[in-house]
Amino acid sequence: MADTISAEQAIEQARQAADAALRAANEAREAANAASAAIHSTGGFDTAADGLAHAASAATGGVIDPFVFRLSIFVLAIFVGYYVVWSVTPALHTPLMAVTNAISSVIIVGALLAVGVQLMEPGTGVARGFGFVAVVLAAVNIFGGFLVTSRMLAMYKKKS
Repeated sequence: MADTISAEQAIEQARQAADAALRAANEAREAANAASAAIHSTGGFDTAADGLAHAASAATGGVIDPFVFRLSIFVLAIFVGYYVVWSVTPALHTPLMAVTNAISSVIIVGALLAVGVQLMEPGTGVARGFGFVAVVLAAVNIFGGFLVTSRMLAMYKKKS
């Protein structure tokens, strides 16, 4: 049998595998220490996604960029949202639109706050611009939601 190896060769292969495992463990420990140091130096992360993105970057030795991790979460959220919305039965559409209108009204409040920032403060032009765009889009969403809800409720009225 040509596939058999001697005891010395098996011991050497096991020693090499153990050395490789030790190197991998040391690299993982260094990555965890680097992630911990990054968290402590910045005072923590603003969101859980930021923490996960930086942890993934540190655990892979910087191979995965935090932006790519956040982008993948965003793309997955798009697919999940698409399938959730399109699987809603027509009977649940009206309550769903009511909740969506409520969420949009909260967005309007935040957008109005963004539009109302002082003009003299440095760097507020971008916030005001995004706030204005958010007000316009949320207003269109609210108006469209009420229009669609009204049409859906008209479907349930008895015809005379």
